[in-house]
Amino acid sequence: MNRVDNIKTMKTALITHADCLNHITPIGHPERVMRLQHVLDALQDLDLARVPSPLGAEDDVLRLHPSSYLASLRRALPSEGYTQLDTDTFMSPGSLDAAFRAAGAGVRAVDLVLGDAAPNAFCAVRPPGHHAETETSMGFCLFGNAAIAAKHALDHHELNRVAVVDFDVHHGNGTQDLLWDEPRALVITSQQMPLWPGSGRPDETGAHDTVLNIPLPPDSGGERMRTAYERQAFPRLRAFKPDLIVVSAGFDAHQSDPLAQLNWSTPDFAWISAELCTLAHELCQGRLVSLLEGGYDLPALSASVRAHVQELMKAAKVWQTLQLTAWALKTRWKSWSAL
Repeated sequence: MNRVDNIKTMKTALITHADCLNHITPIGHPERVMRLQHVLDALQDLDLARVPSPLGAEDDVLRLHPSSYLASLRRALPSEGYTQLDTDTFMSPGSLDAAFRAAGAGVRAVDLVLGDAAPNAFCAVRPPGHHAETETSMGFCLFGNAAIAAKHALDHHELNRVAVVDFDVHHGNGTQDLLWDEPRALVITSQQMPLWPGSGRPDETGAHDTVLNIPLPPDSGGERMRTAYERQAFPRLRAFKPDLIVVSAGFDAHQSDPLAQLNWSTPDFAWISAELCTLAHELCQGRLVSLLEGGYDLPALSASVRAHVQELMKAAKVWQTLQLTAWALKTRWKSWSAL
C-alpha cells in the first residue's frame, strides 16, 4: 500500500482489552465492570481501528511509580475476593492485569499516533488512572495512565513538550503529582470545587509553573466551563505549543452523574472534545490521545463517550484531508522541480 492509500485508510484508533473487564469491584461500587461494557456497546457501530491493548511494560510504569509501589500492589493482589487499598479503591484477582492493560493502552496509543499509524486514539480502559499518585493508589486508580502515556511520549519518542488536559469532574491529583517536577509536561485540569479529593486550587502550579488548575463551582453548568477553557486553558495550550495532547476524558461532570454537580450536558462534552481536536491540529499535527477516566451514570457515560469519540473521528477526517493535500503539493513541487 502506498502512502496515499495508507492515509486514506487511517481511522481513529480504539484501544481496549477484555482484561479490563476482569477488574471486579464490590456490588454497588460506582466504578464497575458495566461502565466499560456500556462504553464499548456505545462505540460498537462506529468505524474505528480496533486495537488490542498490550500489557504495559514495567519500565513504562516505573518511569513514574517506584518499584516499591509496584511491589506493594503485587503483595496486595488477592487470589480471590477483594483487597481494599483505601476507602474506595479495591483490587480483585484480575485487577493488576487490568491496570497494566490500561497503562499499556495509553503507551500503545502514543506509539500509533506519533508513528503516523493513526490520526488520534481513544483508550476505553479501566481502572482509571488520574488519581493514582507516585506511591499511593486512590480514587479507584492504581497507575497514572495519562501521566505514563505523556512520559512515554517525552522519553521514548523524545518530544519536547506534551500537554495533559483533564476534564473529569474530580481533580486529577495523581497526574498533577506524577508530573509536578516535569518541565516538559503541561497539566491542565478543571474540576468541581469543593469536591473530593479536595486538591486543585489555582495556587497549585507545579515546580516549573506547568500546572494550571481551573476550579469550577457546583451547579455552574457547561457555559461556565466553556468560558473558563476559552479564557484560561486554550491560551495556555497555545503558549506552551505541545507536540502531543493527552486527554484524561472523564464524563462525571454530566448533569445525570450521581457523584458530582457540575451539570454539563452531552453537547458540552462534544464541544470540549471538538475544541481540543482543533487545537491539536493547530499546534501538533492533530496528535491527540484520549483515555477514559470517570463517569458513573451509565446512559450519560455512553452518550458522552460516543459524542467524544465522534469528534475524534471528525478530526481524523480533517487530518486525512490535510495530509493528502500536503502530499499532493509535495508531489507537484517535485514535478515542477524536475522540469
